[in-house]
Amino acid sequence: MASTDSEISVTDVAKAAKSAFEASQLLSADVRKLALEKIAARLESSKAAILAANGEDMEAAQVEVDAGRLSNALLKRLDLSRGDKWDAMVKGVWDVANLPDPTGIVTYATELDDDLELYRVTCPIGVLLIIFEARPEVVVNIAALAIKSGNAAILKGGKESTRTTLLLSRVISEGLAQTTLPSTYIQSVQTRAEVSALLALDQYIDLVIPRGGNSLVRNIQNSTRIPVMGHADGLCHVYLDESADPEKAVRIVLDSKVDYPSACNAAETLIVHMSLLHTVWPKVAKALLDADVRLLCDSHTLATLHTSQFPQEKLESHVSVASESSYDIEHLDLKLSVIALPSLHSAIQFINAHSSHHTDSIVTESQEAATTFCRGVDSAGTFINASTRFADGFRYGFGTEVGISTGRIHARGPVGLEGLVIYKYMMRSKADKGHVVGEFGVGKGKRSYKHAPIKTTTVPF
Repeated sequence: MASTDSEISVTDVAKAAKSAFEASQLLSADVRKLALEKIAARLESSKAAILAANGEDMEAAQVEVDAGRLSNALLKRLDLSRGDKWDAMVKGVWDVANLPDPTGIVTYATELDDDLELYRVTCPIGVLLIIFEARPEVVVNIAALAIKSGNAAILKGGKESTRTTLLLSRVISEGLAQTTLPSTYIQSVQTRAEVSALLALDQYIDLVIPRGGNSLVRNIQNSTRIPVMGHADGLCHVYLDESADPEKAVRIVLDSKVDYPSACNAAETLIVHMSLLHTVWPKVAKALLDADVRLLCDSHTLATLHTSQFPQEKLESHVSVASESSYDIEHLDLKLSVIALPSLHSAIQFINAHSSHHTDSIVTESQEAATTFCRGVDSAGTFINASTRFADGFRYGFGTEVGISTGRIHARGPVGLEGLVIYKYMMRSKADKGHVVGEFGVGKGKRSYKHAPIKTTTVPF
């Protein structure tokens, strides 16, 4: 089958990324730190132009929302001027720049024989292909982490943020140009066709990281032989244990749902212990309704609301009956599914059955319940008396994050620098004649392995 011009172009991008990665391995960590400092400075000097481009993207996206072709949740994710998003993005670059270098660290060292040493050393993964929807700050977040961890990257943003991502990519390139890192170390592509072609280039690309909705992630996973790291949904739960403190319950549930409803770490389901139906639950419900949250309730929590002193108009406009599917929906909005269950163990079973294994939290005053919850819930994050919104690389001290992984291998939860390095084994013989395996074994004249630990965190060569 003949290659199209687009496929040839994309292959060139992938080849260039691989070459840039290989060349960068001979440069010092100081070069990567300098690149991040230059990028952060260029971002600040280009702030007005970038926010103007983002404003144009927002206007175009609003037209799509009004026409019913784009969700409000996606529109909110697109806004680079919302709250402290801009400042957090730039600060994230500085924070990553100042983090310790994650490469070249010895995690295992042993002397196999006199003058024969083995080291396991952290190293970059290679070339990353990152595909994301709407959030333009992801361009900067991932570029910073890739550069610091020694990985080259190819980035593809959503069509909704094209103007913003193009300008951000240009600023990153301008920062790189002020260093000795290859100019093709961080590249971007614009179309789905280019992504489809890149997903077939496993000889050049080492890891795909999709950031977006379920359909995007599933489509990527089913379309490539390249390893994929990411999460499809953010179905997070808060469980109010029978010993839950009412004030803590209100604060934690409200923050988990309301702080940023369209985030993947926002709570989508609230589980209430049956014993709290007429005590803690009405207080939590009032706080949620006052915050304009719509509640999808099971029969038990619904009955309590109708027997409490809630305005009838609020119940009619903001409270409805939950269906079975309500507990499998990532609302990404001011909407919360609610269910009452009889025990901690039933709550754990419910979470494990319906959770996306992202982040789940318990509100409790019982140490035993807290321990049982953290061990029993099979999620990347299990919290005690804390909002699910804390599940974030920046808040964990990673500087920023490349995404959230709900997988079972390599990296789990918010993925920062440590999730972007693997390791290699380095061996050195200092013997005059070198070492050969044939000299080792069982029997007369054969040598035995020493396996004597070497205390070091750096490679001595």
